[in-house]
Amino acid sequence: MPANNLSASHTELSKGSLLEKRAAKGCLISLRRINGPNATELFYTCKPQGTSSSAGEQAKDIYIAIRDALLEEGGDLSSIISETIFMRDMANDIESVRLSKQSVIDASGGRIFNPAVTEIQQPPLDTNAQVEVAVQAILPNTIEISKQQVCASTGCTCGQCETSSGLLLEMGDENRLMAGGLCGKGNNAYEQTWSMFTLAETLLHEAGMEFTDVVRTWIYLREMERDYYPGLNKARREFFDSRGIDPVPASTGIEGGMVSSKHDICMGFYAVKSGKALMRTVMTTPTLNEAGEYGADFTRGMQMTEANKVALHVSGTASIDEQGRTAHLNDIGAQIDRMILNISTLLQNQGASFSDIAYAYNYLKDPADEQLLKDKFKEAGLEGFPSIFVHAEVCRPDLLCETEVLAILPKPNTKPNHLRATQSLH
Repeated sequence: MPANNLSASHTELSKGSLLEKRAAKGCLISLRRINGPNATELFYTCKPQGTSSSAGEQAKDIYIAIRDALLEEGGDLSSIISETIFMRDMANDIESVRLSKQSVIDASGGRIFNPAVTEIQQPPLDTNAQVEVAVQAILPNTIEISKQQVCASTGCTCGQCETSSGLLLEMGDENRLMAGGLCGKGNNAYEQTWSMFTLAETLLHEAGMEFTDVVRTWIYLREMERDYYPGLNKARREFFDSRGIDPVPASTGIEGGMVSSKHDICMGFYAVKSGKALMRTVMTTPTLNEAGEYGADFTRGMQMTEANKVALHVSGTASIDEQGRTAHLNDIGAQIDRMILNISTLLQNQGASFSDIAYAYNYLKDPADEQLLKDKFKEAGLEGFPSIFVHAEVCRPDLLCETEVLAILPKPNTKPNHLRATQSLH
């Protein structure tokens, strides 16, 4: 009998891939488990269930469920390496969510390494959910994993980000650095973006890396339909040009509220460096042009061959056509179909499919379109993995939805059943 109160609600199998959904008190956990040659990597989403309660109460249930799920895997809260906290009302709920999370950590009696944390206001489409959480955890198999926090002073006076940090993982001769919630100083989007990228570079240098090691970024803008996006694109292009970044990382640029009202833009990133040559492949598809052609410097996706897995980082993808134009103006159904086509062909060109997806974040401009989005996902087979669905404006006023995914393929010359099942829960 497991030592916690989790029970398996059902298990779905698709082409050898495994999704687990576990009901816990007050919430539902979805899990994908990637078993690589060096470590097991766990991808969770956790969301409240049932009638609405406060954000603090929901957060407490969520972190208890995550803790118990990790204990069942042979890990604990210190196994978490990154987390994204999606909130409905950041200004009113951030402190209660933080206190609830800390109370679970304290009650667990263990020391945790500070993971890369992104706290963002993107209201869950489930109206009963005040907060939803996505986490990634790692458990060593055949190799020791060391963790180290790297920090950089920002000089910011907002009261929230005087110091920024990232989590450095050392796995043999491969290092990974993850960071979230990085904000820059400045009076406009251009200045804040340049400062934000410079801060990221400082953290990378603390970890012995360069910005050329960055595989993927996540960039959040307080109000997408203001002038923030052009300022972001201008500063990002000039920064990348000045550092000789080629190829540029995969990325998502999406609307999201900041922890501090003094910032309009924040960022997270993921970087990998190894003593061995790493294979990095820009992902392309004939159904999409390159974003740089219209001034947005990110790749449509990046395939990265790591020591433990082959990761396919698909950037935030919407209803864009071969010329970079918005396809299907004012037609949400057709835009969803085009978005699905673009994601599927990006994956197919790398030998992957929807069944290889480890997680997805889905952004919808109008929450009323939620059921249509989910119905079309089900019809296309775009399911069977942890997903987060939130309300957010996309980078163009005429784009109605956007999705980003991480897909995982097994390392070459390793067994293909890279997602392993565990014993049934009772």
